[in-house]
Amino acid sequence: MAITGPKGFRSVTRNMGLKDIEDDFAVVVSDVPARSAAVFTRSRFAGPSVVISREVAPRQQSRGMVVLSRNANVATGKAGADNAAEVRRRVAEIVGIDPEELVIGSTGVIGRPYPMESIRAGLDALSWPFPEADYATAAAAIMTTDTRPKHFSVRVGDAVLAGIAKGVGMIEPNMATLLTFFFTDADIPAAELDALFRRVMDRTFNALSIDTDTSTSDTAALFANGLAGPVDLAEFEEALYTVALRLVRDIASDGEGASKLIEVQVTGARDDAQAKRVGKSVVNSPLVKTAVHGADPNWGRVAMAIGKLDDETDIQPHRVRIWFGDLPMHPEEPSDALLERAARYLTGDEVVIRVDLGIGEGAFTVYGCDLTEGYVKLNADYTT
Repeated sequence: MAITGPKGFRSVTRNMGLKDIEDDFAVVVSDVPARSAAVFTRSRFAGPSVVISREVAPRQQSRGMVVLSRNANVATGKAGADNAAEVRRRVAEIVGIDPEELVIGSTGVIGRPYPMESIRAGLDALSWPFPEADYATAAAAIMTTDTRPKHFSVRVGDAVLAGIAKGVGMIEPNMATLLTFFFTDADIPAAELDALFRRVMDRTFNALSIDTDTSTSDTAALFANGLAGPVDLAEFEEALYTVALRLVRDIASDGEGASKLIEVQVTGARDDAQAKRVGKSVVNSPLVKTAVHGADPNWGRVAMAIGKLDDETDIQPHRVRIWFGDLPMHPEEPSDALLERAARYLTGDEVVIRVDLGIGEGAFTVYGCDLTEGYVKLNADYTT
């Protein structure tokens, strides 16, 4: 049985002239005041949408989001900043709320201004109230090079939590091009909402890497309007983790040109931070990515990716254990039969690489994808 969306949210999508035919504009907003939490890219080239949204995020009073896709509106000077502010202000006027109650996101090509004439015409045609929120349609409207919309919903007590996301390239969030938004009718105090949101983002979206490139536009936000009443905070955090992880895995498996999801599980580290650094080094290695793509059981590339972290002086090769799935590759030399089994395992759609450092209790799991000819072709021709 399909889960209905959280109460009190409305949405609209349109084509504003950024894409040829498909919708490239989405708004999802609460009927009533809401509490919010948000994190943004740390890129020094952050776009104006990030800048103006980040300025109001500490108020934790955002009701929803407006997103334009296929144009990042980054490195467009004062005109770009003015255009982002105008879009947010115009949408707020239509809804009848303060512009500072909206988070704005923009994603796509860098260095090109918005086509404001067509955007203004599209905004002129909008009227409130919007229809009841349609998260699948909103998820499709915010896509750029994604091959499929990414959305998921779960129940938490009497409340519902819905999440949408886009992103398949320029992704290694540091809070790519990555946008993700969550909507719930749960009633959660502002301080607790912010704390649990940041914890979950650290374990999910900040554990994701497609190509090591941090976007100028990364934005993640959660909006809670409270219409379903209070929920157990631990249950809500677990539900948020479930939705976020589902979206992360969907993004990784849909990475530009990707044919396989890669999950790197690191255990036995000094602490979780060390485990994350090791996991990121493995999942980001072009040699590991290409080996996985070609189903080559070259575990030495995993060892290389661990070993190049030369500041991690407590990593000792004789303590390190490496597996492809459940198949041990190191330190015991694998037999030819075991390598053949590993090669077959690597032909699957999802590949788990396990590493135990043999140092302590730290653990972390990161997500990524293989590197294919498709990634090179798509990004070689991205603006042409």
